[in-house]
Amino acid sequence: MKKHPIDGAIRRARELRREMTDAEVTLWRMLRLRQIGGCRFRRQVPIGRYIADFVCHGASLIIEVDGGQHDRRSEQEVRRTDFLMGQGYRVLRFWNNDVLANPDGVRAAIAEEVRHHHPHPTLPHQGGGL
Repeated sequence: MKKHPIDGAIRRARELRREMTDAEVTLWRMLRLRQIGGCRFRRQVPIGRYIADFVCHGASLIIEVDGGQHDRRSEQEVRRTDFLMGQGYRVLRFWNNDVLANPDGVRAAIAEEVRHHHPHPTLPHQGGGL
């Protein structure tokens, strides 16, 4: 069962959308408008008490962009990831410098993840003709 956002999370998510880091802006340019695997991503999405950087609900995928302040092994980050996974999402993480220095590699990793796990593959167009 997916948890609804806590009070104030929607307001905070809006603030985060206005204050995106350079790496988040770069990644958003890749993800918006269904550019990767036809998946619709949203940015700064409240899920329970957390705000995920980028979410594709259709592929049950969360993409996090971490700066130097993030310690992925910290108890808080482990709890956060465990919660998001418990909500049915897979979590893919990239460092800021990876997004900025190797955007093609990041795009390829996301496309691979989407291709192997997207539950609704695009069907060929039918009909048309005479």
